[in-house]
Amino acid sequence: MNPFANTLTDAPNTAADNSGLMPLDASPTGLSARVALSLFWRTFFLLALLLIGSILAWLQTLRALEFEPRAIQTAQQIASLVNLSRAALIHSDAINRVSLIKTMKEQEGVRIVPREPGDRFEPFDTDALGQRVSQELQSKLGPGTVVANSVNREVGLWVGFTIDEDRYWMLTDRSRFSPTTGRTWLIWLITAGILSLAGAALIARLINRPLKQLSFAAGRVRDGDFEASSLDETVATSEIRAVNIGFNRMTQMLAKIEQDRAVMLAGISHDLRTPLARLRLETELSVVDVQAQANMVADIAQLDAIIGKFLDYARPGNVKLSPVSLREAFDNCLYSTRNRTDMQVNLDVADDLMVLADAVELGRVITNLLENAARYGKSPTTGVALVDITAKAREQWVLLRLRDHGVGVSEEQLTTLTTPFYRGEGARTAANGAGLGLAIVEKTVSRMGGTFVLSNAASGGLAANIKLQRALKA
Repeated sequence: MNPFANTLTDAPNTAADNSGLMPLDASPTGLSARVALSLFWRTFFLLALLLIGSILAWLQTLRALEFEPRAIQTAQQIASLVNLSRAALIHSDAINRVSLIKTMKEQEGVRIVPREPGDRFEPFDTDALGQRVSQELQSKLGPGTVVANSVNREVGLWVGFTIDEDRYWMLTDRSRFSPTTGRTWLIWLITAGILSLAGAALIARLINRPLKQLSFAAGRVRDGDFEASSLDETVATSEIRAVNIGFNRMTQMLAKIEQDRAVMLAGISHDLRTPLARLRLETELSVVDVQAQANMVADIAQLDAIIGKFLDYARPGNVKLSPVSLREAFDNCLYSTRNRTDMQVNLDVADDLMVLADAVELGRVITNLLENAARYGKSPTTGVALVDITAKAREQWVLLRLRDHGVGVSEEQLTTLTTPFYRGEGARTAANGAGLGLAIVEKTVSRMGGTFVLSNAASGGLAANIKLQRALKA
């Protein structure tokens, strides 16, 4: 195990820019490349596809069921009109025939003209319905019947029939035999589609509303706000009601655990640190051997520091953010290290750089990072921990980098450095820490709305990258 297991690290080298700071759009999980759809839209699209498919299937079924009766009815109407016209012409003399033809044209919209050998016509059977109507008319009026869409470029419904040796064309309005047009079907289809989509949106919203409420409440619980995460326990749906009741009971239990933890931390701080302080005082007064006295005092101080680490890690998650000067925070934390001979710090932070943070929490973060760098980031040749600290503003973020020039750690350990109580073999042998330093940093930065990433630096040593929210100068 590497003896420098707790040394700071940052993002992978491929994710760093020329300044060594992580880009803002770095996405270690790769989720940004996916097109994310909410559950509402997924449900809506599935329902919409189902409804539209059902509408089209029903439309095709109705058209198929209507096709045969419509063709027969149209053929019967045309055949009846032809038979009536033929009977009227047969039983009228030449003078009355002209008057009859004129009357039929004016009152019924039916025109009868002689059929000439040179007439040019367009067949009526250009579609399935026309073919079926033509077959029915030929079966009712005889094999010599001709049905046409136009005769001599005059459009209409033309039927050719014979009276003895004479041949005639009967022209009538085609629309009277088309009770349901394609436009009607289209209007009904669009109307049904719109109503179906509106119904799908309503159903999807009703289905996903409890899940949305549960997601919102879970987010509030994650942020430590247990009181604002209560769900309705009187909903009509039994499954949702059971989930809401269980969730509310869980949040109540978590709130009680959080309250008990706060009380326990206060008790630990008093019950352990008070006897340690007395023990240190008694050691300094009673032990004669100076070296033994120094060792005992150091051990007691180490116990007190470990207790402090436990308290820092178990600190409640709610913090109040306010504008904090990053340079001032570093100056306060570096004041106690200026006389150290085993540590040298190069600070490159602008005076006017402000972050949204809690001043005390930010101080704990900086102190833990400096402590880890001083303890595990010493150069193997000089024995001095050289630490470079830089900070740059990127839009609404501030990118902070703290890098040492030690030997670094293996790539396998990078993912476990922020695990609570994790220590390398060298750190474990020295027994001078609880393995909570980097875990405290990660948890504290996360509470302040930032991110903390570790990796080996490109030119040697390890670095810690922190991204905090930028604040305007107060």
